[in-house]
Amino acid sequence: MTQTLAIPNNPVSMSSHNKEALIAEEVFVVQHSGEIPEVTFHEALYYLTEDHEGPGLQMKPDDTFPLKQAVVKRYRTIILRDLDPGNRDKRIYRGLARCAANWQRLLKFCTREGIDFQVIRNQAADALREFFDTEVADVESKKRSSCINCCQAEIEELAMSLGVSLDKLPEGWQELCPAK
Repeated sequence: MTQTLAIPNNPVSMSSHNKEALIAEEVFVVQHSGEIPEVTFHEALYYLTEDHEGPGLQMKPDDTFPLKQAVVKRYRTIILRDLDPGNRDKRIYRGLARCAANWQRLLKFCTREGIDFQVIRNQAADALREFFDTEVADVESKKRSSCINCCQAEIEELAMSLGVSLDKLPEGWQELCPAK
């Protein structure tokens, strides 16, 4: 026989420890969510505060910070995943088009929430340069065909947003981009 854990829907009876534990559970869910962690973030907030089956927490801005950090961490994971040339032939790889879209989502989220994204920006910039170094070398040596799934303008926009000068990308990268 399975037992169901009853969580009180009464904010007054909720201890600080229980509140932290409930938030920590939702942080875990956000960090391991799908491709748009911001959606999971809002689902978590709804569950914690408004859902009639949730705990009915009264959340202060400081309480939401771990959830926001989880969104940023998840975006970092999926952006760097798609900039890792070792993932190009794996099922998890979504390509540079998805990477660029996720980078824009992360920028909007961080800007709206007042979160510094410079460290991730630097990591992604380094990863983009390394990705193109590997991709150009592999295509030129006939090890593989190009996996670039976005046009030159999209790559240029991504590079500019990451602070990567186009002259820092290897010669010939433009030829790898499909025409759009």
